[in-house]
Amino acid sequence: MKISARNMLPATVTRVTRGAVNCEVEMTLRGGDKVVASITLASADSLGLVEGKAAYAVIKASSVMVGVEH
Repeated sequence: MKISARNMLPATVTRVTRGAVNCEVEMTLRGGDKVVASITLASADSLGLVEGKAAYAVIKASSVMVGVEH
C-alpha cells in the first residue's frame, strides 16, 4: 500500500460498532493507545473489518489543534 498520508500507525481492530449508515471502528495501536474512526458501512465491509484484524490508522489532517488545562 502506498498513499500520500505520512502518519500510518499499525493497529489491531478492537471494536466495530455498526450504525444505520456509518460504522465506528476502534483500533488499538502497538503502544496501547486507542484511535476511533467513523467510516461508511460499505468501506467497513469492503475492508473486511472485524475484531482482531490487523489494520492501519491512517491520519491526514490539514491542521492540528492544541488544548491545555487552565
